Amino acid sequence: MSLEPTPSRAVSEYMIEIPAGVIHLRDEGAKANWRVEVGAFRLAPYPVTRELYRAVRGEAPTSTAGPRTPVTEVSWQEAVRFCNLLSRAEGLDPCYTTGGDPDGQDVVCDREAGGYRLPSEAEWEYACRAGTSGVRYGELDEIAWYRGNSGGQVHDVATRAPNAWGLYDMIGNVWEWCWDLYDPGVYGPYRVFRGGGSHDHPRGCRASCRRKSHPAFRVDDLGFRLARSL
Repeated sequence: MSLEPTPSRAVSEYMIEIPAGVIHLRDEGAKANWRVEVGAFRLAPYPVTRELYRAVRGEAPTSTAGPRTPVTEVSWQEAVRFCNLLSRAEGLDPCYTTGGDPDGQDVVCDREAGGYRLPSEAEWEYACRAGTSGVRYGELDEIAWYRGNSGGQVHDVATRAPNAWGLYDMIGNVWEWCWDLYDPGVYGPYRVFRGGGSHDHPRGCRASCRRKSHPAFRVDDLGFRLARSL
């Protein structure tokens, strides 16, 4: 399976339709819980690869990793721009309006537009769980590349077992940017990322684990996954 776009084959053809439902999120630090209703949407079966990123942007961040590994060293702001570029390349209305704020706080998302976007945090966890309620949707060594089996590097996408909805690498391999602000009252413009990465211990590779950073942050185990509204 390849997400590389061609004139006759769009990325959207490979996206998985996620049914509507409800998810209960938890912030362990703040001891807070909240309920979110999630509408039906589409989600890519695995993170954006280096080959897809290069096909759309014309280049990818420098790395020795192969073309089928998740692209990393991409900031939240760059992920948003990529979504708009891919939307335009496929003749779709871009979801994002962007400005010049270095903190990304002037970025507006039109969820009714037909283009690509980042999943919300609630969409991400709901899709990750795929109807399960445990720590993760399967045995860690079977579903994820993490510190215990990765050799300290990212691996090709879709080489571990998927969840019940056919989504790969929701746990492990790379963290994934989400749309949401983490806690603007405390952390200002910091955005959420989810999923755990190839360098993480099991505690970081849980469906509920939340992390955050500035939208300009880049690191070698943080990528992103594409979503579209129905």
